[in-house]
Amino acid sequence: MNLVQSPARACFGLAEATIDLAAVKANVRHYRRQVRSGTEIMAVVKANGFGHGAVQIARAAVEAGATWLGVARADEALELRAAGLTVPILAWLYDATELMWLSDVDVSVATVAELQQVVSAPGVHHVHLKLDTGLHRGGSTPDQWIELTRAAAHYEALGAVKVRGLWSHLSHGDELDATHSRRQLELLRAGVTLARRAGLEPSVVHLANSAGALTLDAPDCNLVRIGAGLYGIDELNNGLRPAMRLNTKVAQVRRIRAGEGVSYNHDYVTPTDTTIALVPLGYADGIPRSATNASVLIRGVRMPVRGRIAMDQFLVDTSDIPVEPGEPVVVFGPGDHGEPTAADWARWAGTIPHEIYTGLGSRVPRRYEEATR
Repeated sequence: MNLVQSPARACFGLAEATIDLAAVKANVRHYRRQVRSGTEIMAVVKANGFGHGAVQIARAAVEAGATWLGVARADEALELRAAGLTVPILAWLYDATELMWLSDVDVSVATVAELQQVVSAPGVHHVHLKLDTGLHRGGSTPDQWIELTRAAAHYEALGAVKVRGLWSHLSHGDELDATHSRRQLELLRAGVTLARRAGLEPSVVHLANSAGALTLDAPDCNLVRIGAGLYGIDELNNGLRPAMRLNTKVAQVRRIRAGEGVSYNHDYVTPTDTTIALVPLGYADGIPRSATNASVLIRGVRMPVRGRIAMDQFLVDTSDIPVEPGEPVVVFGPGDHGEPTAADWARWAGTIPHEIYTGLGSRVPRRYEEATR
């Protein structure tokens, strides 16, 4: 086996995720054109902005017209506030001990017990009462909703809390016929009626996620929550643009004879003499170990991944195409130049693009650019 390596061009562990903020803004504007006039947009930037960088994505989304930000956890909301973002933020997972830090962050409430924790915390919190309309992943059950809304109206009359929103979450938002979504909308509509009878007048009602914002006509709702679509995860082939490109460089190049096994347990054995390039990314960086039939782009050519993906590296068969250490490798991107997309990697790994993006590890630095669109 001959090892070909040029120290001047060799690259070990160097990788970079380039985030196109113009794509993020274009995706926000796309939704603004699609939803009803007057509908507000909440940009969901939980999980470090789906791995893209929460603060940078939030700023771009707000600049493009988003008027709300959504996060899962308290620390995510506090990061945005510390960065100077002043638009309303909704957090839906938090501990009672964190409420003292969330006086300027809206919080979700699903039970009377949770409401009482909010009331007991310092300050007057804005809350969004959540009704479970069928996802069964949090939210008030329908039989507890009347009690919750009456308690909320009571505390609001005392000045102890402000009910700013009512909401729920779709279970089948990506289904084009929207049968399940319409059923959930009817349940939410009934919940809103009961809340108003209790004396509540929320300023926002929201149900739709990224896909549901396009599949469900919901005149009762005046806010949509855009998560996946913000980053160009296009479940409905609606013309959204992926915002991230993952690049690295070839670390080593090695000539392998026919009949040689590569990587752990020699799951792949070379059928002919070939050239193998070492790519310095692995499952610790978010490259899914379970991916099969994967490929990357080198020299404008899709080249197959061979053998098992390891923690820090994987191997690519370059065949007889001359490749040298230091040459650029596009792991995934928008697909404009023939490179794989995050959706391709998700398919190869048997998962969804969300997991590819959020799994991108901290060893991969993010760089931000804004191409003209």
